[in-house]
Amino acid sequence: MLPDPLLIAELVTLGLFTGFLAGLLGIGGGMIMVPFLTIILTKIGVVPELTIKMAIATSMATIVFTSVSSVRAHHKRGAVRWDLVKKLAPGIVLGSLLGSMGVFALLKGSSLAIFFAVFVGFSATQMFLDKKPPPSREVPGTAGLLGAGSVIGFLSGLVGAGGGFISVPFMTWVNVSIHHAVATSAALGFPIALANATGYVLSGLKLAQLPAYSLGYIWLPGLLVIASCSVLTAPLGAKAAHKLPVKRLKRIFASILYLLAAYMLFKGLTTS
Repeated sequence: MLPDPLLIAELVTLGLFTGFLAGLLGIGGGMIMVPFLTIILTKIGVVPELTIKMAIATSMATIVFTSVSSVRAHHKRGAVRWDLVKKLAPGIVLGSLLGSMGVFALLKGSSLAIFFAVFVGFSATQMFLDKKPPPSREVPGTAGLLGAGSVIGFLSGLVGAGGGFISVPFMTWVNVSIHHAVATSAALGFPIALANATGYVLSGLKLAQLPAYSLGYIWLPGLLVIASCSVLTAPLGAKAAHKLPVKRLKRIFASILYLLAAYMLFKGLTTS
């Protein structure tokens, strides 16, 4: 399926690196995966209009697998607010399907690249400042959580991220402790990824010019290698988080995100 050893090595490295960062900093791998998958897909000859979309879709699909191990670890510690997961998940599924089957398919790849760049730039600033919204409100009712879930799922689908940069600030803002917010966000990553991945498959099934071994917008070789490797290193990153100066690392990582955002902005502005 992947005859090029260099290509395999690139995907393995990407999977190991993003998995470790996910465990270390509590982030989804989409922020790193999407720019580098865009580069890899361009190298193998995928048309410019499809590279960005396939990078986003493939990144999201990996979260289906990597989120499972994360959820298990948090659940064992009793940190997941399953009451919130149950109320947010329906909206997440609706928002994800609207994004991945509707808006995602209609938007040009260049527009998605620009949106991704803005989103990553915002997320990098949030990480660099390490500021958390003050817990000034109570958790809203069922209707409010349905609406919040829809927004989280929709935005996640457009950028190929697991939603942690949206759901964690939202939950801390409504007086959920940061410990429970991170764990609950990890649990929400699974329905976000599953619903969006389904939408990417259905909306891209009839597309022409897809590379070999693609399922809709999802590039299966990339999914297989990255997911297999990231699952291995995520626990190592989580273990290292207790020994390393994570706040300082977050600021270093935020600087890297600014560079990746600049690349995606350039890609969006130059892709016809």
